[in-house]
Amino acid sequence: MVRGVASDILLGVDLGGTKIEIAALDAQGRFLLRERLPTPRGDYAATLEAIAELVRRAEARLGRAEGSARLPLGVGIPGSASPVSGLIRNANSTVLNGMPLHADLERRLGRPVRVHNDANCLAVSEAVDGAGAGARVVFGVILGTGVGAGIAIDGKDWLGRNAVAGEWGHNPLPWQRASVAWREAPGPLCWCGRQGCLETWLSGPGFAADHAAHTGRRIAAQDVVAAMRAGDAAARASFIRYCDRLARGLAHVVNLLDPEVIVLGGGMSNVRELYDEVPRRWGAWVFSDSVQTRLCGAAHGDSSGVRGAAWLWQG
Repeated sequence: MVRGVASDILLGVDLGGTKIEIAALDAQGRFLLRERLPTPRGDYAATLEAIAELVRRAEARLGRAEGSARLPLGVGIPGSASPVSGLIRNANSTVLNGMPLHADLERRLGRPVRVHNDANCLAVSEAVDGAGAGARVVFGVILGTGVGAGIAIDGKDWLGRNAVAGEWGHNPLPWQRASVAWREAPGPLCWCGRQGCLETWLSGPGFAADHAAHTGRRIAAQDVVAAMRAGDAAARASFIRYCDRLARGLAHVVNLLDPEVIVLGGGMSNVRELYDEVPRRWGAWVFSDSVQTRLCGAAHGDSSGVRGAAWLWQG
């Protein structure tokens, strides 16, 4: 039996901008099944139905007949629920914003559901049995099409009084460099309406946009990395700017939270050179004589989000 719930199987759903994934975990965190469907674009009702269909299929495959005890379900989303209204806010999948997703899922699925930010799910997954296993405080970062972060303390997600703990991507890039060589002030316009958010610099599209601004060449983030590895000096310069900005952003986290482990997920986390370049730089900005914090890639890779959603019911 999994701690805290009367079930030895947990269901997790990762609701992303392009795909919805469901997974079932046993008490040891092993996958019993996984399935994905495309996310209906711009259609809230269809999104609810897609989640319901995935849950129905999963329970059928697990031998849970209709009318039997419903399995616990956790859902990770690219946003968060307001503790005042219960409505979704701050989601870059904007169709969710202003909607009572939690209540609608519970009504549609006929069971309690836990809905938390996807970066919190990453942090929980990696804190329970991933790169941050054994650490008391884990800061999980998603560097993908957007940038988000979450905090796990003692293996559980920490939301804070306003349920915005870890909303790192929509803080400004710290210690901006205003010179022509860096062009950081006031920063790009973010979808949230502000300028210079970390997301505008550290997302995959933000990395590609910075490279284009300096070179006039518009290529995808992975192509910038490939060019750097092939010896392209301009691509190397773009990557060093990215690492310097990530180091400054994470130095703020160390100064405020001082986590034992920072775990990176999302597409940019797969760039192995980050794990040498960023720790080499962040000491200049951390208010300490040394930095013992570990910077790691997610041990569970792109499975961490859906695993962490299931682990929301661990206790």
